[in-house]
Amino acid sequence: MILVTGGAGFIGANFVLDWLRSCDEPVLTLDALTYAGNRENLASLKDDPRHIFVQGDICDRELIDRLLVEHPPRAIVHFAAESHVDRSIHGPGEFIRTNVNGTFTLLEAARAYWTGLSGAAREGFRFHHVSTDEVYGSLGPNDPAFTETKTYEPNSPYSASKAASDHLVRAWHHTYGLPVTTSNCSNNYGPYHFPEKLIPLIIANALAGKPLPVYGDGMQVRDWLYVTDHCSAIRAILDKGVPGEVYNVGGWNEKPNIEIVNTLCALLDELKPDPAGSYSRLITFVTDRPGHDRRYAIDARKIERELGWRPAETFETGIRKTVEWYLANQDWVANVLSGAYREWVETNYAQR
Repeated sequence: MILVTGGAGFIGANFVLDWLRSCDEPVLTLDALTYAGNRENLASLKDDPRHIFVQGDICDRELIDRLLVEHPPRAIVHFAAESHVDRSIHGPGEFIRTNVNGTFTLLEAARAYWTGLSGAAREGFRFHHVSTDEVYGSLGPNDPAFTETKTYEPNSPYSASKAASDHLVRAWHHTYGLPVTTSNCSNNYGPYHFPEKLIPLIIANALAGKPLPVYGDGMQVRDWLYVTDHCSAIRAILDKGVPGEVYNVGGWNEKPNIEIVNTLCALLDELKPDPAGSYSRLITFVTDRPGHDRRYAIDARKIERELGWRPAETFETGIRKTVEWYLANQDWVANVLSGAYREWVETNYAQR
């Protein structure tokens, strides 16, 4: 069995679903079901005996200890995190609590559990920590892409909290010998993405005839990674990754935000045309957010060289699959767009 924290969130849920499509090894999913955690993401597993869901907080040491005894895992895959830069600007405290204190609690519980193992179980145990490229800071237009040895230079409360968690994971390996691996990924996209992030926000707003907000001049550059490619990278790391190592996971798809928005408008024009005209008419440039990093880019050659992983999707194939999924799952979108979400959008965008 493996334990997946944050397994009802966007990337975590895709990982759980992908894992159980790929093998029969059971999964214990732990998720606090905050605003971005959604049981509906795992609805297809409701009657699957290979899946156990527990609602709980990674800061709850007593709960973690109990779960490790009742459902002893061979690996922990740690997705659980607050992960939205804008939310971290408005309320950084929750990011410190979950990303720093929660990771510390989980590491201590994992260390106690691993220390009690013996033989092959102890040798084979892994703690995999899922992190972000944002810990590396911002790149200039001609700077080389982030490698695993790039100096950490986080620029937002979110990225600072993730950088802190990365350092804790590293220290627990070097100090206590806990067999950890870490992956730093670029921007994910795909099914089940909470609509505060760029791609699902643009799709949802376009279909509702609302403005499509683009920060600043829209020329912030990101590397885009289709979420199931990220899942396959983590499987490769669990299978062949070396304890103590960091692996950058990227899609080799650097795109400015405005190009992403225009691509989405063109796909929606094709797949669900609006009688009022092209969705691009809704593009609205808004005041940039504080400290907005200009460019991220991942150098993913290490994971290809050492573990044989490369993304299967191009941006063109992945973004089409994403738009088609959202069009086919409008009930999911409607249920996610709760009053709490609408209040958040008002808080973040009303004054821009």
